[in-house]
Amino acid sequence: MLTAIVGINWGDEGKGRMVDLLSSRYDVIVRYQGGNNAGHTVINDRGEFVLNLLPSGVLSENTVNVMGPGMVADIAHLSKEIDALRERGVSVTPENLILSDKAIVCMPYHVTQDILEEERLADKKFGSTRRGIAPAYADKYMKKGLRAGDLLDMKRAEDRVREIVEWKSLTLSGYGKHGADADETLTWLREYAPKITEHIRDTAPYLNDAAESGKNIMFEAQLGALRDIDFGIYPYTTSSQTLASYATTGAGIPARKLDNVIGVVKAYSSCVGEGPFTCEFFGDQAEKLREAGGEYGAATGRPRRVGGFDVVASRYGVQTQGADSVAITKLDVLSRYDKIPVCVAYDLDGEKITRFPAASDALSRAKPIYEFMDGFKKDISQCRHLNDLPRQAVEYVNFIEKSIGCRAAYISVGAKRDEYIEVTA
Repeated sequence: MLTAIVGINWGDEGKGRMVDLLSSRYDVIVRYQGGNNAGHTVINDRGEFVLNLLPSGVLSENTVNVMGPGMVADIAHLSKEIDALRERGVSVTPENLILSDKAIVCMPYHVTQDILEEERLADKKFGSTRRGIAPAYADKYMKKGLRAGDLLDMKRAEDRVREIVEWKSLTLSGYGKHGADADETLTWLREYAPKITEHIRDTAPYLNDAAESGKNIMFEAQLGALRDIDFGIYPYTTSSQTLASYATTGAGIPARKLDNVIGVVKAYSSCVGEGPFTCEFFGDQAEKLREAGGEYGAATGRPRRVGGFDVVASRYGVQTQGADSVAITKLDVLSRYDKIPVCVAYDLDGEKITRFPAASDALSRAKPIYEFMDGFKKDISQCRHLNDLPRQAVEYVNFIEKSIGCRAAYISVGAKRDEYIEVTA
């Protein structure tokens, strides 16, 4: 089986938790896009882990983890993330972690450029994590990137960096800042490259051989459908393709086809970053839900914007991802509600619409139309079967399935690893 675990909404849906939960069923876990702007929180019997660059399967002892060519990798962050896991007893070796030789290296000048641009934009900013992701992807398509494979020949890498720094300095000087320093950049490269070079190789032969031999491969996405560079709420998107359809390409095996797509969606809505968020709560209503769900960005620590479950956006996400089933996370958070708010449609310029308008100008004018479902007011963390849930909770799950046109295969009922329900088809 080749399975993709992808986000249905704005990201932070709980993909890392689902990957960790299902990783024991897979031989290989692949991250296929994004960089250390991701924040996947995993809670298991070893404790709580926040992973930025590493695939969530790295916490499983029997999986091989691959960082595909669709990623951008800050090698300083990567080496520190590896060291932090090793200090907590997690084995990270060249045998269980592979970094594609085609992945782009996110350099210090990318971070600098990212920060300067967000500061220049001021109140018009896009909500960047300021970790250099957008400039790194931009340079990739400008053919000004340094690939991980270049680090295997440091003389070639250093020559390449000097050429790129000369060009990049023209951009940075436009912000009124002195251009990038080649010597400082090379010092950084010499410090961190040796720590990760043993992990670098071509992912294509390995993954093709794994697929041919019948191994189960899981593809792990960062963010969600509404942040996809092409089909998300542009320009309030990430800088890569977050869709399942890109999974095998971003992994390095574009000729392969997926067998299964599992979309992850929260039982309510949350959003980190700027841009339209039609179902958003404000004031005490937002704070109540934010505190109940612990809604703070795993990568940034920023408070997430929150709202009721958005049927319109979630249906669009399911269709865009081509999800075969969904995992509904954080259902337990709604146990505090007497009445559960659900955004069932939008009011756009006086017209009730149920089709998601991905254009940001239309979304910025849309207003949520809410309906309310009965709450279940009960601790559900011990439920392990659908029939264990209160009737109102089952009705809520059934409503989500019907409204987004996709069955629920998993329901999380608590934060611990075993606090979930697997629903048989």
